[in-house]
Amino acid sequence: MKRTIVAMPGDGIGKVVLPESIRVLEAAGFEADYVHADIGWEFWCSEGNALPQRTIDLLAKHKIGLFGAITSKPKDAADKELSPALQNKGYVYFSPIVSMRQHFDLDICIRPCISFTGNPLNFVRKGSGSSIEEPIVNTVVFRQNTEGLYAGVEWTNPPQAVREALETHPKMKAFKHVESKDMAISTRIMSRNACRRIIRAAFDYAKQFGYTNVTVCEKPNVLRETSGMMFSEAKIIAKEYPGISLWDTNIDAQMMWLTKNPEDYGVIVAENMFGDIISDGFAGLIGGLGFACSANIGKDVAVFEPTHGSAPKYEKLNPSIVNPIAMIMSAVMMLEHLGEKEKAGKIKKAIADVVLEGKVKTYDMMKLKGGPDVFAKGACTSQQMTDAIIAKLK
Repeated sequence: MKRTIVAMPGDGIGKVVLPESIRVLEAAGFEADYVHADIGWEFWCSEGNALPQRTIDLLAKHKIGLFGAITSKPKDAADKELSPALQNKGYVYFSPIVSMRQHFDLDICIRPCISFTGNPLNFVRKGSGSSIEEPIVNTVVFRQNTEGLYAGVEWTNPPQAVREALETHPKMKAFKHVESKDMAISTRIMSRNACRRIIRAAFDYAKQFGYTNVTVCEKPNVLRETSGMMFSEAKIIAKEYPGISLWDTNIDAQMMWLTKNPEDYGVIVAENMFGDIISDGFAGLIGGLGFACSANIGKDVAVFEPTHGSAPKYEKLNPSIVNPIAMIMSAVMMLEHLGEKEKAGKIKKAIADVVLEGKVKTYDMMKLKGGPDVFAKGACTSQQMTDAIIAKLK
């Protein structure tokens, strides 16, 4: 069946890497129609909405999306760049990818952090004596995608009703002399059903792919209620998965241990913010964000994206220098989700072969500072990396 994929390049280098991923999909024999959809900073500035309703409608209709990258800026900067005709009319900028996740309840975020043999950016450490070790990193982070600190329930100068409700908690006594106009509040809200769903998804994945442990990465010694709920539900669900050990780590300690013994960790599950932090940390061990892919999966809709930002300073470089592998690997995750496992496997092998061979490298793989001079130093273009992967497919 020929599918329709909603293609959302977004901002900056998203406009560069998304077309490269489509080239690879077509070379692998995946047949689809790609429908362009508007998203990102341009539409915030001109329409006051970075996720237009027409894009929501396309995703609701076709169910599958490929997404490039977006530019997000702090509140003051966002307000200044809004079209003058729209200013002071109540428009508020909110991240379109976060809005998309919440609108379609894309609550399960999967971020594989798996190293390619031969990648010069792979993490290495000192071994015994003068030896150097390169541990195999094979970690997959399950991030709860719609709640936690990213839920967006926050205020500057909270309304009186909010202030009064919060002051029923004894810890608010420390702020009783702080005027509301000098107070900013962000909430961390987690629901039991969402915790259960992300934890069960993590254990199911571990069982399917042969991982022997699932780690809950939270902070229950301080965030006793929210992190405590996540871990207590994990202990209940873990009983259904004999042979898979349940571990727990605090987010701060985990950031230390990920460079000490990353090979020990299989599947990690965490709340939105902590999952964001830990997945970027592990991505640094496998070559950085140029290799970091992800999936946002709900009951009806799924969107696949690299975890890097829009890097607008590189968008207009011609030829382009950015590494398209994270976007291509996100497309691979889409194929796996659609049941196209043979095509997904071929693309992954092609990428692995190119990396291992080491003849074609983007500037980041050569540890160069980005700029138009990287080609004179041997770096390939974005398109040349794609060409090399396609050549391996053939």
